[in-house]
Amino acid sequence: MSLYSEWMELAQNAGRTQKENEQFWQQYFDHEKELYKQLLSDHETTYFGSFDTLADGFEWDHHHFIGFLDGINTSLKEPLDLDSIDHDTEITLDIDYEKLLFNMYEAKAPWLYELPEWDGVLDAEKRAEIFREWKASKVFVAEKKVGPNDPCPCGSGKKYKKCCGKLAD
Repeated sequence: MSLYSEWMELAQNAGRTQKENEQFWQQYFDHEKELYKQLLSDHETTYFGSFDTLADGFEWDHHHFIGFLDGINTSLKEPLDLDSIDHDTEITLDIDYEKLLFNMYEAKAPWLYELPEWDGVLDAEKRAEIFREWKASKVFVAEKKVGPNDPCPCGSGKKYKKCCGKLAD
């Protein structure tokens, strides 16, 4: 079984009680927060090495570290093939920090996007712009329907009901 499959099985509750599940995720999120503090504080560094070396360097067990990689994968400049990662796989954590912040908003993770370490990575104006972009991505805009007396969208100059609307009847 791949490391990623093992993580998915572990993350999907694997027989834990609700209380145990809450403790599991709270411990995960606490450790994740500390790891992001480190990455943000040292944001000019691109971390690379084998999976085991990085997991050990960040002081995370391998099952939880692959979970972290799952969470950050869409924020990497070169996403990883998580299913193929084993202990010797070379990993590069080249993070797109603007995309990372956007994804943290998307995950509704205030314990991460409110970290004070963001101040050294993106200025307040840029963070506000990313927040606005994220908010705008959640707004549904209904396409305006063509009414029978509106000009036909085909550009004929006729009313819709006398042109393409006639075909729809």
